[in-house]
Amino acid sequence: MSERFDVTALGELLIDFTQNGMSEQGNPVFEANPGGAPCNVLSMLARLGRTTAFIGKVGNDGFGKQLTAAIEEVGINAEGLLYDDEVHTTLALVHTLEGGDRDFSFYRNPGADVNLRAEELPEQLIRDAKIFHFGTLSLTDEPVRSATLKALAVAEEEGKLRSFDPNLRPPLWKSLDEAKKQVDWGLRHCDILKISDNEITWFTGLEDYDDGIRYLQEHYDIKLICLSMGPDGSRAYKDDIRVEAKPFLQEATIETTGAGDTFGACVIDGVLTYGLDGLNEERLTEILTFANAAASIVTTRKGALRVMPERAAVEAFIASYQG
Repeated sequence: MSERFDVTALGELLIDFTQNGMSEQGNPVFEANPGGAPCNVLSMLARLGRTTAFIGKVGNDGFGKQLTAAIEEVGINAEGLLYDDEVHTTLALVHTLEGGDRDFSFYRNPGADVNLRAEELPEQLIRDAKIFHFGTLSLTDEPVRSATLKALAVAEEEGKLRSFDPNLRPPLWKSLDEAKKQVDWGLRHCDILKISDNEITWFTGLEDYDDGIRYLQEHYDIKLICLSMGPDGSRAYKDDIRVEAKPFLQEATIETTGAGDTFGACVIDGVLTYGLDGLNEERLTEILTFANAAASIVTTRKGALRVMPERAAVEAFIASYQG
């Protein structure tokens, strides 16, 4: 039976309040942007022509309705999006730092995304997908942690490819030791890993990225590891293959929200195109180059979920780039 979806993802869908100027009184003005890493990934995949579905929970409130409309607008199937009548939609305040990096403050204790229960899991959306994607924000607390574990069990039972992004957000963890324990679990249950430079050094304790990746390859059975290094570009590791691609730096960069998710989505798109077994040095270089370019475009736009570029726009940007 053919799958309905290329990718189904589970996790957080929330409102990112991002800074958008100052008021006349000198106060920061925040814009309510739809966000959440899993849906950012799905949004980019949808822009690339992939079929996607989301599993998660929002509050039965104005923000929840806004988020439902937003993911449907960008082409993400919302059958698996549930509403919570007791707990409000999760909120995050995103302060932009010098250089475009971000500082997060979360309003999530509790938040509706944490309240997804295992018995509510729409398992068919996982069975109907080629790839199941998840992160660690659905592993921080119960009951959503149990729902995530059940989702992975379904994906593994069905022989689905599993994609994982640690997406470390220290303020959401009771301790970084607990975060490391859950990241370890995720690494044991994925075929495709997208990990950032700060995450690899934090998890392994090794400053050299190649050493850190080698540690992961020795301790986990991960078929493809892609490392995002921000302004230093990216690398991909598969078996004995190691490739690196340069970044697409732009003066127009304003913030990095969603850049890593965009990068990760492009990696998944490459796997869908070639298959894991079809990835060689040339194709991995092509995938990284495209992913770096797409992420660069997103850094010039406010928000993430609704501003992902289409394939033709990324290809045109690569062709015209003067670095």
